[in-house]
Amino acid sequence: MSEQCNSCGQSSQCDRESCSPGPQKKDNIKNVIAVMSGKGGVGKSSVTSLLGASLSQKGYKVGIMDADVTGPSIPRIFGLKGGEMEHGSKGILPAKTAGGIEVISLNLLLPNEDDPVIWRGPVIAGVINQFWNEVEWGELDYLLIDMPPGTGDVPLTVMKTLPLNGIMVVTTPQSLVSMIVQKAVKMAAMMHVPVIGLIENFAYVECPDCNKRINLFGENHTEEMAGKTGVPMLGRLPLAAEFVKHCDNGMIEEYLKRDSVIKENITDAVDLLIKKFSGTA
Repeated sequence: MSEQCNSCGQSSQCDRESCSPGPQKKDNIKNVIAVMSGKGGVGKSSVTSLLGASLSQKGYKVGIMDADVTGPSIPRIFGLKGGEMEHGSKGILPAKTAGGIEVISLNLLLPNEDDPVIWRGPVIAGVINQFWNEVEWGELDYLLIDMPPGTGDVPLTVMKTLPLNGIMVVTTPQSLVSMIVQKAVKMAAMMHVPVIGLIENFAYVECPDCNKRINLFGENHTEEMAGKTGVPMLGRLPLAAEFVKHCDNGMIEEYLKRDSVIKENITDAVDLLIKKFSGTA
């Protein structure tokens, strides 16, 4: 009986032959971090991109797997075009951003980025396995997985088949979203994947005239939720027009070269992430 079998809740009923193997690590990828949310529309992909760009600008080798197969947006954020992927000796070569971040996304394999992907769950889950096993990833310090929203097929596939070091959860201030985020946190606990922390997006908007911070969604509930779940807050990101503009134009790496509140807060979150995985936290 394997180590995975010892920790499996179904081991007494399992016939062993039908049991899939546990997540297989890759020697060239040190840390695999999933970025997850309980629902859509919270800016999970932009937060994933910010984390990746910030890590890269600190000198780490970074890759991003766009696991949001039916709603991929990572290529657009980094200004990458599809239809020009190349094959190496061992598989598909990931695209590279201007800053050297390796990226794989279904949108990079489609002739047109607005072509719909109308697939059922098992097919999408198979794509995630291909992104892990059939992409020729380089030597990476961090591979970030941009998950689709919710707790469905793809998050389950990622947690069961990829050797995750942890999950970062993106939320917004509303109490409704906080309730849904707790589902994601509980799912991670059930799958025995540690939750690194929460990043609150759209936390506020700053008035351009008086610099007053305005809470667009009213009273903040994220701190309260963090206390209930025991998951630490890693950062609070405002809604900023310049950031949105740079994402739309595929210039997120250029944006992070400038001083901004978003850069300051995402840098704090990245520093905590680095400390955790360098053993100095």
